[in-house]
Amino acid sequence: MAIDSTTEIVLLILFVSALVRSVFGFGHSLIAMPLLAMTTVGMKTATPLVALIALLLSLAILWKDWRIIDFKCTWRLLLGTLPGIPLGLVLLKGPYEDAGKIILALVIMGFSLYNLLRPRLFLLKGEGVAYPFGFVAGILGGAYNSNGPPIVIYGALRRWPPDRFRANLQGYFFPSNVIIIFSHAMGGLWTPTVGWYFLLSLPMVPLSLWIANRLIRMIPPGHFDRYIHILLILVGALLFFKTLAG
Repeated sequence: MAIDSTTEIVLLILFVSALVRSVFGFGHSLIAMPLLAMTTVGMKTATPLVALIALLLSLAILWKDWRIIDFKCTWRLLLGTLPGIPLGLVLLKGPYEDAGKIILALVIMGFSLYNLLRPRLFLLKGEGVAYPFGFVAGILGGAYNSNGPPIVIYGALRRWPPDRFRANLQGYFFPSNVIIIFSHAMGGLWTPTVGWYFLLSLPMVPLSLWIANRLIRMIPPGHFDRYIHILLILVGALLFFKTLAG
């Protein structure tokens, strides 16, 4: 396959989204999926491709922070995720691509508004509530690799300490991404096109991590993430209205 203009756009999207994930610990799929959905790549290629890259990013971040993960929290989330993933795959593989794009756009806009407004949330004390959060994350992850928003909101409701927040996210994302990727393979979503884009994007993972380590020290707290969420709202709105317009 040749590196055409579409490939260049795809690689640029994947690099920017990988950089955001490397800085904040989440946000990779929230940026990559809606932008890729607006290209000619399509959701059925974008979903397994983004999942493969997300797995590598999770592993790299996890390698550094695994010692401070609260596994008592993450295993319940994973258990709730398992039954949600097959439902997400049904949504992805069925004739629901436009509906999926609209759902994805609404999830992204809602999550970004939540992060911008920062409402005062109640404290979740019971461990059992992790299962429904994990279930919703499984559906969104299986269909659109967007399992991040329910988990981030859950972490905020549980008042995860800042130093553990990023680590706990990777403690959930890595095994859930393994399950999602295996499900994609079993569902026949691994294609030569997915493999081609994945191989081309491999150098972006260490590059994004290298740049992120420097950005983390330079960015004032609460500034860059605010701009990212404003951008996500605009991207989500663009995807929403473009899908409605056909």
